[in-house]
Amino acid sequence: AGQAIVEVYAASLNFPDTLQIQGKYQFQPPMPFIPGSEISGVIKSVGEGVTDLSPGDRVMATPGIGGLAQEVAVDAKAIRKIPE
Repeated sequence: AGQAIVEVYAASLNFPDTLQIQGKYQFQPPMPFIPGSEISGVIKSVGEGVTDLSPGDRVMATPGIGGLAQEVAVDAKAIRKIPE
């Protein structure tokens, strides 16, 4: 609930991501994990309680981790629509 699935079109790889990959960052997800803290893409589906996003919306988001995957579940509060 409160999440959307984003089909990832572009993802960034930032310095904190490289530290996480090396196991040297203050927030360290358990291994193995998929890095990528910033993405852009298109909403594929929305979960229960998500009312301001719809499938097909172009968005940018900060999932925290997982952005280098083809699709990622993101909390709706971490997603912003990209203006047309």
